[in-house]
Amino acid sequence: MPSDVVRVVYRKYDGSMHRDYPARRLAEDDLGVWLGVPAGTSSVYHGRPSVEQIPFVLLVPHHAWWTGMFNPPPRTSEVYCDIASPARWEGDDTVHLIDLDLDVVRRRETGLVELRDEDEFAEHRVRFGYPDDLVVAAEAASRWLLGALGDGTEPFATSYRKWLALVV
Repeated sequence: MPSDVVRVVYRKYDGSMHRDYPARRLAEDDLGVWLGVPAGTSSVYHGRPSVEQIPFVLLVPHHAWWTGMFNPPPRTSEVYCDIASPARWEGDDTVHLIDLDLDVVRRRETGLVELRDEDEFAEHRVRFGYPDDLVVAAEAASRWLLGALGDGTEPFATSYRKWLALVV
């Protein structure tokens, strides 16, 4: 039986810590593993201790180059996707991801979908020596998400709402 608590660990390509937090396993389906993070959760954010002020649900897809964070108001991003390496699970209770800088975000108020941090991706591509196949996969995931967040593709349309309701 899978663990109820999953440690989510994001590192940068050079191995430095990016984010680290516990999450509650909500479900697993054909889309991936759904994890809930309530407000007040202690975390590490950009390498520094933090406390989550707003709850969220994280979808860790089975084999994709992204993760999806689904947020309630008052967060201005309704959906925030990190371009990341496919998940590497350590048992049932820890998931490791490499954050690859690029983010695709859908704004709550306007529905605008935007690609963010292209400059950071370009800088780290050189500094960390991203391999060409990683660059191709990250850019392809970004392009797919730019369409999927705006066209009603699940899980970005409505399916996440039932999981978000469990942590709000």
